[in-house]
Amino acid sequence: MKIKKGDNVIVIAGSNKGKKGKVLKAIPSENKVIVEGVNMRKKAHKAKNTGDKSQILEISMPIHVSNVSKQD
Repeated sequence: MKIKKGDNVIVIAGSNKGKKGKVLKAIPSENKVIVEGVNMRKKAHKAKNTGDKSQILEISMPIHVSNVSKQD
């Protein structure tokens, strides 16, 4: 896998095609990368203590490394 953490990439396939971002995490065992601001999903986070509030978080999900290209 030629793409690693910290590289600037552009998405070349899928619903996020054309978006640019920085690689936050590389997962070589699965051939996937997590790109900042790409493939966002909403996840509910339940309050653990009585004073806390429940919230909906947006997190970046992994995409296959073949769907991104290194940017100069």
